[in-house]
Amino acid sequence: MKKKREQQEQEKLINNNEEPGTLRQTTIKELIAPSGIDASKIDHLEIISDVKRYARSFFISTLPRMCTFPELFRDLYFFGDINTSLYITPIAESRSQNELNKVINELETERIVAADRGNINRESTLTQKRFEAEQLRDEIAAGFNKMYEASIVSTLFTYNMEDLDRLTKLLATEMSKSLVGIKSAWAIQEDAFKSNLPLMDDKLKKTHAFDSRSMGTVFPFTTSEVGHPTGVPLGFNKQTGTPILFDNFDSSLTNYNMVIFAKSGAGKSVTMKTLISRSSVLMGIESLALDAEGEYSIVAESLGGINVVLSPNSSTVINLFDIEPETIKDGITGRERAVLNVENKVEDVTQALLTMARGSTRNPDVNELTKQLIAEAVLEEYKSIGLTNDPSSLYERDNPFQRGDKLYKGKKKMPTIGSWYKRIVEKAKQNENQDYRHQYNYLIKVMKQYIREYNGQMAYFDGQSTFELLDGAPFINLDISQLEERFARPLAQQILLSWIWEKYVKKNSEDRKKAKKKRVLVDEAWMLLPYPEAVDFLNTMARRARKRNVSLAIVSQRFQDFYENPDVQAVLTSSDTKLFLAQDKSEIEYVKSVFKLSEGEANFLITCSKGEGLLKVGSETAILQITPTAKEFDFVDTNLNNIVKRQKRTSSF
Repeated sequence: MKKKREQQEQEKLINNNEEPGTLRQTTIKELIAPSGIDASKIDHLEIISDVKRYARSFFISTLPRMCTFPELFRDLYFFGDINTSLYITPIAESRSQNELNKVINELETERIVAADRGNINRESTLTQKRFEAEQLRDEIAAGFNKMYEASIVSTLFTYNMEDLDRLTKLLATEMSKSLVGIKSAWAIQEDAFKSNLPLMDDKLKKTHAFDSRSMGTVFPFTTSEVGHPTGVPLGFNKQTGTPILFDNFDSSLTNYNMVIFAKSGAGKSVTMKTLISRSSVLMGIESLALDAEGEYSIVAESLGGINVVLSPNSSTVINLFDIEPETIKDGITGRERAVLNVENKVEDVTQALLTMARGSTRNPDVNELTKQLIAEAVLEEYKSIGLTNDPSSLYERDNPFQRGDKLYKGKKKMPTIGSWYKRIVEKAKQNENQDYRHQYNYLIKVMKQYIREYNGQMAYFDGQSTFELLDGAPFINLDISQLEERFARPLAQQILLSWIWEKYVKKNSEDRKKAKKKRVLVDEAWMLLPYPEAVDFLNTMARRARKRNVSLAIVSQRFQDFYENPDVQAVLTSSDTKLFLAQDKSEIEYVKSVFKLSEGEANFLITCSKGEGLLKVGSETAILQITPTAKEFDFVDTNLNNIVKRQKRTSSF
């Protein structure tokens, strides 16, 4: 009889053009009203319908000491044809306290016994467990945490017993990798199966205790795929195992900017170096880094780019008065024409000089009058060389020079901080207004440190620029790591951003067919936040970048600094790509609140390893694992210990 029934099933499969053992779509009828269920077996059920199915239910038997996300319960949701039900019950605070006190006392008793027996390892383990239990108890008492009871029941479905046994073993093996034990509902398969139906009736009651943080690990992580057709492989989706192909210039995005937030050591620089190198080689994207920590010079060398070091001892000079023509599209004809926007440049230079004048103490005496006097002198400097909005005013009428068989106009020398300073000195002598004289005298005093003639300690911005940013360079690194961190570096960031805008961004056409894809990376952007003029320019650049086919990439540590500063919100709203690597506990509530993260996502960002993170691109979210190759690690890894190890290995061959 059994053989006849199996033969009939095989014939039905063949008639339906299906192979034995292949997956088939379950019909609505089979789900709602199977012909019957055979519950006579102690380790599985047989679901009798048009085609017999086999089901085996499990419950969680053991958990690791600490529950982390996202891998812990992944397979219970994505392991083939499997259903999982969660039953969650809050535990009253008084009961939580009593239970934890009981646990603490038991742990202490066991610790004393271990100490008496000289079992040092067990004593240490029990001490740590007791500390964790006491910490949890105190958090609950203070209202910062809560306890829950959770029962997790899963049912695995197959179309033959061989697959059911095989997949059961495989599932148990996969779960054990995360130190999660599962047990078949031996002799209670019917109750387990009923517990996994949408009846809200947990018949097993196989519960485990979770606190609020670990509770998030039991929920499936809502994720999607990031796969841009033109993207570079940035890493893998940790949930699905599929490659993440990322292109922050994808046409589906409203802007090309990106922000990366992570605590120190989480892999920020490794991520950006991997993206820069791969997008340069595979997509031809040109990148420029404003390097605050001296981490990108080796990338410049590896890609055949340019590395420029700005320091008190270097001969490198950046002239913040440099101005370049830009091309704009006529709104009616669509034709491009060159213009020289002197008004915007005067504002940019004024903002930089205002930051210099305020200094690291941000002197409150620097006010709107100070800004007015600075701006007047800046405008007069440009007028003194005959500069207008006509691009031809940039060039000398006389003294052309020849290159090959062509004749070129020479570019005028630009004003400098030094020439502007002399003008301020003269205006101070001529002005009788006491308020004006007070401001002029203040500027004369505080700005002397930036003037080369007076051997100013920060005179690297005084003089004609000593180099040009070359079009076509795959990567340009501006290294400011040797400057004083408190003020000189943020100042250099602001001035260089303005200079980069003139020399690098504005050169790009507004016509997308002609424009190159360029990326500007601002490393350790948090340094800029205390200086309002610097923040203002950063916001402006973030808004304007897309128009020039440029991606502004902001890398920083503390998201809280950006969240609490309303003046920098434009940077966040103008960035369609956001990457969060490992976060400090003190930061996670801000990130969670702003980006509406689930409890599981928030817990993941606290517990994830280096190089793991949450990637949000437009409306898509994915769990990212950055995967540099062994060859790439030679120039993307900045861990000194790892670098020394690689050098030793290399020298041994």
